[in-house]
Amino acid sequence: MSPFDSPRLIADIGGTYARFALETAQGEFTRTASLRCADHADFHAAVSAYLATLPAATRVEHAAVAIANPVDGDQVRMTNYHWQFSIEQMRQQLGLETLVVVNDFTALAMSLPRLGARELRQVGGGEPNKHGVIGLLGSGTGLGVSGLIPAGDGWISLGSEGGHSCFSPRDEREIAVLRYAWKFFDHVSFERLLSGPGLELMYRALADHAGAPMQPLSAPEITQRGLDGSDAVCVTTLEVFCALLGTAAANLAVTLGALGGIYIGGGIVPRLGEYFDRSPFRSRFEDKGRFSAYVAAIPTYVITAEHATFTGASAILEAQLKRLRAAPGSAILEQIRRARGELSRAELRVAEHVLAHPRSVLNHPIAEIARAAEVSQPTVIRFCRSLGCEGLSDFKLRLASGLTGTAPVSHVQVTDDDSMLELGAKVLGNTASAILEVRNQLNRTMIDRAIELLIHADHVEFYAVGHYGVVAQDAQFKFLRFGVSSAAYTDPRLQLLAAAVLKPRDVAVIISSGGKLPELLEVVAKARERGAAVIAITASQSPLARKADVALIVDHVEDVATHLPMVSRILHLLVIDILAVGVAMRRSPDGAGALDGQADERLDEAASRAPAGPAARSAAPGISMASPLARLTSHSR
Repeated sequence: MSPFDSPRLIADIGGTYARFALETAQGEFTRTASLRCADHADFHAAVSAYLATLPAATRVEHAAVAIANPVDGDQVRMTNYHWQFSIEQMRQQLGLETLVVVNDFTALAMSLPRLGARELRQVGGGEPNKHGVIGLLGSGTGLGVSGLIPAGDGWISLGSEGGHSCFSPRDEREIAVLRYAWKFFDHVSFERLLSGPGLELMYRALADHAGAPMQPLSAPEITQRGLDGSDAVCVTTLEVFCALLGTAAANLAVTLGALGGIYIGGGIVPRLGEYFDRSPFRSRFEDKGRFSAYVAAIPTYVITAEHATFTGASAILEAQLKRLRAAPGSAILEQIRRARGELSRAELRVAEHVLAHPRSVLNHPIAEIARAAEVSQPTVIRFCRSLGCEGLSDFKLRLASGLTGTAPVSHVQVTDDDSMLELGAKVLGNTASAILEVRNQLNRTMIDRAIELLIHADHVEFYAVGHYGVVAQDAQFKFLRFGVSSAAYTDPRLQLLAAAVLKPRDVAVIISSGGKLPELLEVVAKARERGAAVIAITASQSPLARKADVALIVDHVEDVATHLPMVSRILHLLVIDILAVGVAMRRSPDGAGALDGQADERLDEAASRAPAGPAARSAAPGISMASPLARLTSHSR
C-alpha cells in the first residue's frame, strides 16, 4: 500500500473507552491507544491527549471518528455518555482539513466486505449469499445494530438504533429477568440486557429469581466467573445472555432478509471465545417457528479482527476524500464550477480562490478573502449574492455544511439495455438525487423574502415558456385556491402585454431553467419598470437571477440531446409547493402581523422604481383594512 501524504487520525469512541490510531496507508494502523473517557472532560480533551503523545513533527489533516451514538447533522450528543460537540467546530479547533463523524456500527458495517477469512469465525451452519443483505449487531456499553445493502459495486450502510427495540422473553428465566427490569425501567429494550450494564442487571435478576446471594459484580467479573464455572448464577447469566443475543440476531435476520449473513461484533462476544460457539446462541437463532429453515440457512460470524471499526471508519473517510477531490466541498461549490463562464472577471477571481481554498475561506474575514482574490470587498459580496446567498456569512454556512457532509448525490445513466424495472428505478433515483441536491441549495432568507412578498402582494403573476408552462399554470391554480389574485402567462406575446400593465405592489414570478431567454428577461425589465417586485425560480449566476429582487436557485443540468426537462420541471414544481405551503402557513393574523413591516418595505422599495405617473400614484397607497388577516385575504386589482 502507498503511504498517505500525511497520517490520518482514526478513532472509535464508546461510552467507556476512546480508542485512537494513526493510519499511515490504507489499512495500516499504528500508535494505537485506548483512553478512558472518564479521565477526560470532553471529546476535544481526549483527542488532544492522544495527539500530544505523537512526535512533534506529526501533521494530521484528515480524521474519521466512529462514535457510539446516532449522527444526524452537525451536533453530536452521546447517548451513553455526557460528551457532546459540533463537528465543524471540532474540526476547526483540532486544525483538521476533514473530519468525518459516523455511528460506530455504521463504521463496523462498512468494514465487513474488507475483512478476511482469518478475521472471522463462523458459528453454526449456513452459506452466505454473496449479493445478499448483511446484518450486524454487537454488545458493548450498548447494543449496536446495523446492516449493509448491496448497491452496484459497493454497499450502503444502515444507520440503525435497532438495539432499542422491545425485549420479548421466551422462557421462565427470561420472564423473571423482564419482571425484575420493570422495577427500574418502563421500557425494557434488548440493549438494557445485551450490554455490559445489561449483564450486571441480568445477574441481579437471576440471583433474585434463584434466591441466591447477590454480589456487587461487574460485567467482566460476571463473564470470568461464568466462563470458569465458579459461580452458578454467573453461568446462568452467560447462558441467558447468549440465548437473548440469538433471538435479537434472528429478529435482525428476518427483518433485513439478511441472506448475506449475520455478523457479531462489539466488546463482549469476541472475548467469550469458544464458549460462544457452544452456547445457546445458534440454537436460539434457528428457533424461529415457521421460519426456522429460513434462518438456518443464514450463516452467523463472530468478528475477531482487532481493528474492524478502524477499517470501516477509514473506508468512509477515503470515500469522502475521493468525493471532495472529484468535486470538493458541496453543492454550492458545484454551482460555482458550473457558473464560471457567467462571472465577471473580478467575480471569477473570487470563484477561483474559493475553489482552491474552501477551508481557508471558511475561516478568513472578508478583507482577507478580498485581498487573496485581489478584488474589492463589495465584489466578494456581489459574488455571494449571485449564488443566492444573503451575504458572506450565509455563503460560509452553506459551504461549511457541504464540506462536513457525507451523503453523495449521484446520477445514473439510463441505457437501451435497461429492463422496465431498471429504467423506473433509475428515473426515480435520479429524481430523488436531484431533489436532495436542490435541498442543499435552498436559502432560508430568500424563501422567507419570497413568501413575504407573495403574502402582501395585491396581485401575483406567473411567467414561463415551453415545457415549464405547466409549472406556471400549477402555481396559478394553487394560489387561486388560497384566494390570491393571480394569473399565469405562457405565451411570449401575452407575457409582455401583461407585464406592461403590472402595478406597484404586484409580484411577477419568473420560472426559467436557464434564466437566459430574452423574452423572459424582457418581462423582468418591464415588470421592474412598472414598479412590481420580481421573484425568479432559476439557475444561479444566470442573468435572470441577477435581475430579480429574490432568486430561488434550482441548478440542474438536463440532457441537451433529448432536451426534455423531466427532472428540472419537477424541481420547479417543488419550489412552487414550498412557496404555496409557506403562504398557507403564514396567513394567520399573528404570523402576518410579524411580517407586515418587512414585506411592505420591500414592496415599497420595488414600487419606488416605477415612474410617478397617474397610474402609479393611484396604485401606490396601501389598502386600509381592519385586520392583518383581512389584508391578506382581500385582493384589489
